[in-house]
Formats: sequence, C-alpha cells, structure tokens
Amino acid sequence: MSDAAARLTRLGLTLPNPPPPGGNYLPFRRVGSLLYLPGTISSRNGELVYQGKVGAELTIEQGYEAAKLCTLNLLACVHAATGSLDSVKQVVSVNGYVNCVAGFADSPKVINGASDLLVALYGEAGRHVRAAIGVAGLPLNAAVEVQMLVELN
Repeated sequence: MSDAAARLTRLGLTLPNPPPPGGNYLPFRRVGSLLYLPGTISSRNGELVYQGKVGAELTIEQGYEAAKLCTLNLLACVHAATGSLDSVKQVVSVNGYVNCVAGFADSPKVINGASDLLVALYGEAGRHVRAAIGVAGLPLNAAVEVQMLVELN
C-alpha cells in the first residue's frame, strides 16, 4: 500500500471507482507534469449522494462532506491516471462550486471539505490556491462540484 493510500485508510476513507465522464470530455488530461482533473460531483460509484441546495435542503456540514466526496472522486481519477496517489508532487489548485440559496456567504466553509482532505492526505504538498463559488445550480442538482489541478512527480 502506498503512503498516501495508507493515510487515506487511517482517515477512515476509501477511494471510490473513478466516475465516468458525464459528457463529451476526458476524465483527466496530463500535460507535462500537470494533471488536469474535471469538475466532479458528489457521487459514489455512480449514485449521487448529496443533492439539493446548501442553505435550504442541506447544511454547511453536509456540503462539507459533499466536497470531501467530490475530492475522493478526483483522487480516484489521479489513481486511474497514474496508478498511485503517491504520484502527486503537489496540489496546485482547487475550484469548488456550491449549489446554494441566493446570498449564501459560506461557500468557503463548504469547500473546506476538499481542502482539509487534501492537506490531511498530502500535508504541505496538499495546500493549494482555491476558488469557492456559490452557484444557482449544478448538474443533477448536486450539492457541490470540485475541479482540481495537480503536479505529478
């Protein structure tokens, strides 16, 4: 078991199957040492787990868990692309989108679910630049969508 996979297990988490693209796009694109990952919603093995608007049907804590699940899906794509979570040299950026009610000001608290997981998994190499944006809707009425860029070893 790789170091990152062992840390994931210690966190009580397992990688899901990588989600298939929901449209005409790739599940990842490698350009030199950079691995671009698409926006991924909070599904687990093909089933949407968190659906609805944060601030209405869902709490900030549920949104946080949705962002964490999105990130697990992205890590599954990293594993599919490279064969190991240890191939990540550093996480460069995370863009998080929160399906929320108008005026919702806590998108950063929701997207912390992604950021906290990455830092717990990779330490300083998991720190990244980020956007946390509230939106009026997401595909399949998903609560959260996360997109990521990583640099590979």
